[in-house]
Parts: sequence; structure tokens; C-alpha cells
Amino acid sequence: MNELMKTIMYRRAIRRFETRQIEEDTLQQILQAGLYGPSAGGRQSVLFVVCQDTEVNERLGRIKRANSHPHMATATSYVSKEQPSIADDPNLKNAFYNAPTVITMFAPKNFLFSAEDCAVAAENMMLAADSLGVGSCYIGQGWTAFADPYGQEILRRWGIRTDYYAVMQLLLGYPRKGDAHPTPKPRKEGRILRF
Repeated sequence: MNELMKTIMYRRAIRRFETRQIEEDTLQQILQAGLYGPSAGGRQSVLFVVCQDTEVNERLGRIKRANSHPHMATATSYVSKEQPSIADDPNLKNAFYNAPTVITMFAPKNFLFSAEDCAVAAENMMLAADSLGVGSCYIGQGWTAFADPYGQEILRRWGIRTDYYAVMQLLLGYPRKGDAHPTPKPRKEGRILRF
């Protein structure tokens, strides 16, 4: 099996991070992977906003958590037992899980494939991150982090165009020591149909 396939099969969402920041050359490689993600019509319209300001990330993560109303986990329906999500643990107050780097992906409001363009770029970056020893977690509904006056001020400070919206956030950081890489769930049978 080649290295790419090994990375695809090994990569898992990480929600427990060390506080140390990822190295700049590592971050640049991850961003490069995102820039080379496919985009509908070759438009390359996704904006990648990298925030490594702990205070901003903490505040936006709390705003996002306050505006997120996931169906809470039950004994049989949950996101992760090993690394609980905000749906699993109501005590988690930061939807960014204290990740040292948060990349918010913005895309045009009026383009049919904005969300898809962000998702494929994020997948490229998650695979690159894992191959470089960096943990990642994809967080959807990015706009909820900006749904109050502070969030709106951050959008102005960052110079985000009003015809763009926050599609999602990608959390990056080194997995916390002592936490095992999450165990993969067995693949469900019957998901490939051939005719």
C-alpha cells in the first residue's frame, strides 16, 4: 500500500491539542495542499483565513458553541467516545477545542459549489496535516462563529468581502501527548454497489 493510501486510512479527527503552535513551514505545506484542492470550474474562489491568535480563536470558538445546537449524544448515537465533540459533552464550551491554529474557509455566497470547494480543499489539508504529524478537525457551519457583534468586527478586521460567507473551520494542532490516535471504526458493509 502506498503512503497516500496509508494516510487516508489512518487519518482521524483530532479534538485534543497541545498548546504549542505548529511550525510555519508545516503550516505552509498544509495551506499549499488546500490551494491545490479541486474547485468547480477552476474558479479557486475559496479564501483561507489563518488565525493563530489564541484570544480571537477562544472567543470565536465560544460564540460558535453558543450558536450551535447539535442533537446531543445518546448511549447509541454519538460522535466520539475517545475524543468527545460538543455534541457529546455539553461541558465543552469552545467549538474549536482550543486548537492553536484555526483556518476559516470563506467562499462566495451566490456560487452553487462554494461548500463543496471548501470541503475538498479541507480534505486535502487534513491529509497533508496528518502526513506531517499535525492533527485536524473539520467543523461545519462556519458562519455561526461570526453571529454576534464581535464576530462581525472580526470579519471587518480581516477584510472579508460581504459577498463571501464562512463555510467551515479547519482546526490544526499537534495531538495532545498521551492521547492515542483515535481507533478507526470498522467500515460498514454494503456501501459499494456495482452493476
